[in-house]
Amino acid sequence: MTQPTLILVPCLSGAPWRAEQLSALQDLPLVTFRLDDAHRDIEGHVDDLLTLAEPYRPYVLVGDSFGAQVALAAATRQPPGLVGLVMSGGFAATPIDDLATKLKVWAAGFLPGALYRNLVLPMHADLLKSRFDDAGDRGWSRDRTLELFRDETTWQGYVRRTRAAMSADYRRALGEVQVPTLILTPEDDTLIGPDAARVMRDGIAGAQEVIIETSGHMFRFSHPRAFAQAIRDFLEHRSLLDARRVAA
Repeated sequence: MTQPTLILVPCLSGAPWRAEQLSALQDLPLVTFRLDDAHRDIEGHVDDLLTLAEPYRPYVLVGDSFGAQVALAAATRQPPGLVGLVMSGGFAATPIDDLATKLKVWAAGFLPGALYRNLVLPMHADLLKSRFDDAGDRGWSRDRTLELFRDETTWQGYVRRTRAAMSADYRRALGEVQVPTLILTPEDDTLIGPDAARVMRDGIAGAQEVIIETSGHMFRFSHPRAFAQAIRDFLEHRSLLDARRVAA
C-alpha cells in the first residue's frame, strides 16, 4: 500500500497552509500551494489543483473554507488517484443568504487600495470571528485574521475568489463524490452555519461529519491539534493509511 499524499488546499486568503502546525500529520507526506489570483471561477482553481496532484497519486484532498469548495469540485470530477476528501468549514453553494452581507462582499470589487485594507478586510474579519477563537491550543483572534488577509491576500484575489464562491453551486453534483469523505465542522460558525455541512453530509454517500467543540470558523488556526487529530482518526478509520509505514 502506497501512503497517500495529503494535498492541503488554501482558504480564501490564498496563503499556503503552515503544515508544521498539524502535529498529528507530521509523519505523512504533505503538499500545499498558493491560490492563483487570476482565476474568476472555482473550476480554474480545480484545474490548478488537479495538475498539482497528478504526480502524487494516491492522494487525499484537504480543503479549508473556500479551499473546501475547490476540493469538493475537484472530487466531483472523480480524478484518478484521489482516495479521500476532507473539508473543513466548507460548503457546496454559498451559505450566505443575508442580503446585506452579500452586498458588502460584492461591494469589495469597487473598493481597492486603502479602502480594501481598512474597510473591506476588517468587515471580513468580523464575519469570521467566534467566541471560541481563543479557546484552542494555539488561540486566535479577529485581529490575527485581519493580519493574515492584509499580509497574504491581494484585492484582486479577494474579489475574484469571493465572487467565485458566491456564484458556484455543486449541490447537484454531490453524488459524484465517490471517495471516503470527512466534513469537519466548528461548533460556532456564524458565517457558514450548520446547514452547509448537512447538505454535504446528506448528498455525499457515506460522508462522516465531526464537530470540533469550542471552535469557530478559523479552527484550522486556533485548534490545529484537534483539527489534525480528527483528520488522522478519519484516515486511519477508513484504512487510508499504511499502518506499517506509519509505525516505522
